[in-house]
Amino acid sequence: MMAAPRVMVLKEHGTNCEVEVKFAFEKAGARADVVHMEDLIASPRLLGEYQVLVFPGGFSYGDDTGAGLAWANRMRNHLGGEIMEFATGDRLALGVCNGFQAMVALGLLPLLGGKMTPRVALSPNENARYTDRWVDLEFFGKSPWVAGLRGMSLPIAHGEGRFQASEADLAEVENGGLVAARYVRGQVCESQDLPANPNGAMNSIAGITDPSGRILGMMPHPERAVDPTQLPDWPLTREKLRRAGGDLPEEGPGLALFRNAVAYFK
Repeated sequence: MMAAPRVMVLKEHGTNCEVEVKFAFEKAGARADVVHMEDLIASPRLLGEYQVLVFPGGFSYGDDTGAGLAWANRMRNHLGGEIMEFATGDRLALGVCNGFQAMVALGLLPLLGGKMTPRVALSPNENARYTDRWVDLEFFGKSPWVAGLRGMSLPIAHGEGRFQASEADLAEVENGGLVAARYVRGQVCESQDLPANPNGAMNSIAGITDPSGRILGMMPHPERAVDPTQLPDWPLTREKLRRAGGDLPEEGPGLALFRNAVAYFK
């Protein structure tokens, strides 16, 4: 059994979720560091000291040229070889929201044919609005990130999350078992009368992996649901449990993804 895995959470100009991701990994039993892109570009060998690489959410470069595009170009120009080497080793990588957008623009996902070439897109939401709400998810596939997971509700907060691909590339993603999560109609949607698919994504795709399953990208934010007090129905749940004499939960559903990553190395 190895020691707790080390997690590098990247910080880029405009990202804003790195501290929450660091907290989630540490709560799950990992050792996590926030590393600025400037420092990684200056010392690319730092990547070799970590087992997990995370591209967190936020608004890198203000989404001025499109969500995740500027960040992806910077990675390609300065760290393309190092990131590809990391991704093809026995390591894990995660991209959430803006981080997922950057991964897709970089071609790190879905990594079809083993080539870091953009093949899918995360386009502006069908409603043409920034959407901030909770969604219901169903998980699939062989990825260690989602091992043992079935249904879960998580928050989203994005203006460009509509998964799109050509007919041929979509078929390759689907037939290759690369879909890790889909939007479904569950408890949150029913209780708030919300549409299951919040952005018009093809086939209701909320997250995908590379063919190995070790690289995961998803639009919903698991780091914003690691504590039960973060859940939208927490006040009601708390009162029901107190009146029934039940125990209050100690963890939120999102923590399961981070625990899975830690478990992969143990």
